[in-house]
Amino acid sequence: MIDHMVTVIIPVYNAEKYLERTIQSILGQTYSEWELLLIDDCSTDQSRLLMRKYEKQYDNIHCYYCEENKGPSQARNLGIEKAQGRYISFVDSDDLWVPEKLEKQMRFMAENQYAFTFTSYEFADETAARTGIISHAPQCVGYKDLLKSTTMFDRKKIPDELIKMPIGVAREDAATWMKITKNGYYAYGLDEVLTIYCRHKGAYSGNKFKAIIGKWELYHDIEHMPFWKSAYYVVVNTWAAVMRRI
Repeated sequence: MIDHMVTVIIPVYNAEKYLERTIQSILGQTYSEWELLLIDDCSTDQSRLLMRKYEKQYDNIHCYYCEENKGPSQARNLGIEKAQGRYISFVDSDDLWVPEKLEKQMRFMAENQYAFTFTSYEFADETAARTGIISHAPQCVGYKDLLKSTTMFDRKKIPDELIKMPIGVAREDAATWMKITKNGYYAYGLDEVLTIYCRHKGAYSGNKFKAIIGKWELYHDIEHMPFWKSAYYVVVNTWAAVMRRI
């Protein structure tokens, strides 16, 4: 485990349309001590060709390939197993980081001795045109609060087994953040827009509905909360997500 290195993990599945710009946003980071792991989950498009192109060009970009398509959890977990860095950060294959993302988040963690952090993010359309709609990071969240994947973890403080994600469940990333906080770790927010979250045209209303269903499944089916308690936290977290964007 390399002490000051951040391992950036991107799960890849049929991402040829957006993957290159995401990789370029990692290459543009002002913080230089990172490695990028591109984990392909059995893509059927040209994603693997793009991955190999960058692996050949850069010594700190490495490609790995899942044997079966099981979703982003499997890919992220394989990335955790292959990671050399003390710190782990995830990014989706169609999202973007601003150039200072790693530098500012690493400083935030070091100055405060935090093990688990996240940042604010701004919504963009599928062309990466920013909308001005921002989801602000609260100062601190614990169990039952939900986060998007702007997270970073210190593996010397949080074991890999807690960071690994369950396979085949809804909202697997949120389920993982809940598992970590359930084990006594708090997540601390840096209220700066350091990630650009790209949403695809025509999918906005569907995504909102799926997000609500995903929250319900997380609380009721995975965490086994009673009906009314699950409903309460779905409402509370949906409202909190709305308020963070004002």
